[in-house]
Amino acid sequence: MEQAHIKDAMKRKGVGRRSRCAAIAGYLLVGTGLSLLTGCATAGKAKVETAQPSHVVATQLSPAKPVEPSVVHFTDGREGFEITESYGLSPQVQGEFDRASVLIRDGKYDTAIALLEKVIAQAPGMTAPHINIAIAYGRINKPEQAEQHLKKALEMIAGHPVASNEYGLLLRKAGRFAESRKVYEQSLLIFPEYYPLQRNLGILCDLYLKDEACAMKHYEIYSKAMPKDPQVKLWIADLQTRMGTNMTASANEK
Repeated sequence: MEQAHIKDAMKRKGVGRRSRCAAIAGYLLVGTGLSLLTGCATAGKAKVETAQPSHVVATQLSPAKPVEPSVVHFTDGREGFEITESYGLSPQVQGEFDRASVLIRDGKYDTAIALLEKVIAQAPGMTAPHINIAIAYGRINKPEQAEQHLKKALEMIAGHPVASNEYGLLLRKAGRFAESRKVYEQSLLIFPEYYPLQRNLGILCDLYLKDEACAMKHYEIYSKAMPKDPQVKLWIADLQTRMGTNMTASANEK
């Protein structure tokens, strides 16, 4: 089962965390400050999983007042965007976040949650701890708590692509398919170049909503941007066959 990865990069400028999604490559670049554990959920069609934890690079940040997060879409010929959140953290708090990320990787979710609660208390306005704690809650089968934190992240940054991707998967797992679709579609209005959303919305429409036109649209967008993913090409071919069969059956009925 092929799975996309997150690549981490440090930009030692300013204070805060920057997440850049380079659409063609389909990965996040995480800058100074807290790093996201989450990432591209692009596993197999029958079972879409969240991305495996990325490596976290710690930095020491001087105390500073939080600054409202900003979203910048590239206008220099590149496709992609950059999300910047600034929040001064002590080395101790940053260290707790990093340890929590390792604990999640090791499957020690309860301990990770306890640490992330401390981080959130110190940096309530940053999305990364909320998204990571949501993942931890999801893995111990506490969807209500996971949903609460994903909603909080989406309140901070409307349509946050990583939070939306996680939330869409959470809702789909709960059988709340219409809500899942709405979350994906709302995020794609702002971040159409975050292609894991395109793929997962295609899967939702295909397997759960039985909306073939929707599935084809989003599979094709994803496949055009990520041509090295052979799996989606097979899904498109299969969907084309099914759509052709359905059209023929409808014509015969008339």
